[in-house]
Amino acid sequence: MLIILSGFLVIILIVSAIIGNYSIDAKTEIMENSARTAGAYVEGLFNTSSFDGIEDVVNASVDDVEEMLENIAGYSDDMTVLVSDNSGKIVLAVGSGKENILGGANIPKAFMDNVNNGEEISRDGVLGGIFLTEQYVHAVPVYNKDGAVCGTVFVCAESLMLSKLMEDIIKAIILAILWVLLAALIAVYFITERITRPLKDISNAAKEFAKGRFDVRVPVRTNDEIGRLAGAMNNMAESLDNYDTMRNTFMSNVSHDLRSPMTSISGFVDGILDGVIPPEKHEYYLRIVSTEVKRLSRLVASLLDLSRIQAGDRKFTMAPFDITEMCREILISFEQKINEKRLEVEFDCADSSLIVVADRDAIYQIAYNLCDNAVKFASEGGVLRIGVKRLKNRKALVSVYNDGQGISPADIPYVFERFYKSDKSRGLNKNGAGLGLFISKTIIEAHGEEIWVESNYEKDCCFSFTLPIE
Repeated sequence: MLIILSGFLVIILIVSAIIGNYSIDAKTEIMENSARTAGAYVEGLFNTSSFDGIEDVVNASVDDVEEMLENIAGYSDDMTVLVSDNSGKIVLAVGSGKENILGGANIPKAFMDNVNNGEEISRDGVLGGIFLTEQYVHAVPVYNKDGAVCGTVFVCAESLMLSKLMEDIIKAIILAILWVLLAALIAVYFITERITRPLKDISNAAKEFAKGRFDVRVPVRTNDEIGRLAGAMNNMAESLDNYDTMRNTFMSNVSHDLRSPMTSISGFVDGILDGVIPPEKHEYYLRIVSTEVKRLSRLVASLLDLSRIQAGDRKFTMAPFDITEMCREILISFEQKINEKRLEVEFDCADSSLIVVADRDAIYQIAYNLCDNAVKFASEGGVLRIGVKRLKNRKALVSVYNDGQGISPADIPYVFERFYKSDKSRGLNKNGAGLGLFISKTIIEAHGEEIWVESNYEKDCCFSFTLPIE
């Protein structure tokens, strides 16, 4: 509203300046033409009469002269016409300002001398004390038949502005301002209400988020910036809700993963110490204890790895190595598990050797984790395929495929989230804590590359990632 009002004030100033300049020029021209017209009329009247003085001529036809001069003075509502003789004595005054003329006053001799020399003169002032207020004056000499100056006609005005025109224009502008301000006020009210209502909804939702209530959603009423902000808030709330759910699931999983092996270890050790387990079974149960200890070690290592990644303490050393040979080594390390599930193994590689530049240990960790998942979730007697492929953009594509249960479409967007486990029943994945794929994704992104998953639910699954070729 202030901007609109300021804009109109600037418009008023500009229009006033333009109209003022035009008014001064127009008023000055009116006064000059009026003075010349009045002078020509008085001069013609004087030259057709038999009188020697201009006062006698005016007095002889005073009614006609007054009517004519009043018509001339009517060109402007503040104009006064004076007729004087050569001595400066005023013989006739007509117009709006004649009441403001002091009686008995004469026009100064210095001013009259200039007019008597035959000059048209324009000036401002009180005309030697004739007027009570300042006047703008234009004087025209009156000549007799012999060409000598016999009198003077003065056209006077209080202002050079066309006051009626200025008044009408300013009234019109003010009226327009009032209507526009009223319309703007109504528009601003509804626009402000439209903007602030969703902002209040967003503010209230943010307060609920701060209390841990991530099920609150902001109504999205528009498709503008505010609507997109509300949508972003809803997406954030959904992500926080999912994260909170995954965190709770993670805590439950970790508690289970810690409690189960520790209970087994404690029970078997106590059984051996108490003599409940016979000596010939000690080795068997100690191997179970060893397996559980390794399981705990893997969990703790994953948690420490996650902590280092989040803190930015894990540094990657980029160096060239043969990704094909690494995949062969990883595949051989799973020989026992592959044989146990009677998997059909396929190694798909067009090049016997493909050199990439990356952190070898970190990539080994990713490939091993993907192979471990593939063997774990592959169907009995199914297919395990590892592929290494050269892409056109100097990238190497590494993929790990298995047929089996696959991943449901609802789980695919979250498989790389921390703490997430699609096997919520823990029927297949008893040892994992939902960190392996998140760590893998973090490592690949640190290399500036991509990792993704493609899955046909209840049929197959394939994880792939890229690496830069040397």
